[in-house]
Amino acid sequence: MRSGLSILADHPRLYWNNGCTPTSEWVRFTPIVVPLDRMWTAKEDNRYIRPVWGLPGYRHTVGIARVWHFLTVPFFLLNGVVFVVLLFTTGHGHRLVPASWQVLPDAWRVFVYYATLHLPLEPNGFYHYNALQQVSYFAVVFLLAPLAMLTGMAMSPAIENRFHWYPRLFGNRQSARSLHFLVLVAYVVFLVIHVSMVAATGLLRNMNHITRGTDEAASPAGLYWGIGIVLVTVAFGGLAHWLSWRRQRGLQGLQAAVSGTLWRATLNRFQPRAFYQKKDISPYFWANGKLPVSEEWKQLAAEGFAGYKLKISGLVENPVELSLAELQGLAKEQNITMHHCIQGWTGIAEWGGVPLREIVQLVRPHASAATVVFYSFGEGPFGGAYYDTHTLENCLHPQSILAWEMNYAPLPAIYGAPLRLRVENQAGLQDGEVDSRH
Repeated sequence: MRSGLSILADHPRLYWNNGCTPTSEWVRFTPIVVPLDRMWTAKEDNRYIRPVWGLPGYRHTVGIARVWHFLTVPFFLLNGVVFVVLLFTTGHGHRLVPASWQVLPDAWRVFVYYATLHLPLEPNGFYHYNALQQVSYFAVVFLLAPLAMLTGMAMSPAIENRFHWYPRLFGNRQSARSLHFLVLVAYVVFLVIHVSMVAATGLLRNMNHITRGTDEAASPAGLYWGIGIVLVTVAFGGLAHWLSWRRQRGLQGLQAAVSGTLWRATLNRFQPRAFYQKKDISPYFWANGKLPVSEEWKQLAAEGFAGYKLKISGLVENPVELSLAELQGLAKEQNITMHHCIQGWTGIAEWGGVPLREIVQLVRPHASAATVVFYSFGEGPFGGAYYDTHTLENCLHPQSILAWEMNYAPLPAIYGAPLRLRVENQAGLQDGEVDSRH
């Protein structure tokens, strides 16, 4: 939840449309109205979030927030599978799964009791839940949890670009993002009500039910266990915050070992397919960041990038430096695709440029080359060169190009001139040098 809030704060707007045009959001968690009389970037639009609410919190921490978010996914899924298997193999399935539709009117009657500040006659919760409890627990386990995972999958660039029908099950990609957030709200509402009712209907007995599996009404042992679990959870939150700022490389390495391994076996194998047409191009396209400030880039921009050279070196047999004219002479591919920014917004645009597979064939990478590093003229969030990495396999996919054209016109500076990387299984990067390394 906390890493999700950090991600949301990086683009604090939710939409029901894929274009993400300012003023089209149905809710925004920022007082800022996007100014239309000057350049306004997605980076400027993000908001500060306190670390107590977000992981890691602060501004411009979406990368580490996504590391935590994706690291928890396999364990969230594994925990759910173990829970459901044990639920039915131990004979407890009937406690959560209603046996008839009569549970709905029964649950409504129980709700009326609570809503009018009366407590209904309670069965012994150790053996049997009342109808509202049963419906609530069933919804959390069998509706909210799957919906959280399914809407999360609908936001994957690899899935959206290969199975265009899938996000449409939720309306579109941004609708899935909005539903993903509403699932979070539902979790929080359930948590607040659930904990309140645990305390109001016999705290000691209920905590023994929950933590110890016993039906003792007076023993405080279950409460102590519960307090201990909360303290461990809070302590881990503190550790996670420390790791986020002191051991970032370690976290990234852990994500590469866990999530990266899973993605290489699944998502990275998907081949993008053309789907969008000219009529689908978004009327507005957010700019990722500010223009580079280096004198080298300013000089090249003043000359229309006539002197620009794309430098390719590293583990290749044929290192080269290619001008824009030489790149344009290699080949051209045009795609109309949806851009998936890691901040959360999307936009559909036409991109024209040289397929990366043509460049790979030209430079002939060594057999040991596995990763391509793309360097940008722009600075990183905390200074230094901004770069991105992609597997060589991903770069060979269809629709992986270095674009010099956007929406049938020369690529504007605010969108990455002279070249913008488009790897449609993942996200985009703007201008730079390319270095193929192991």
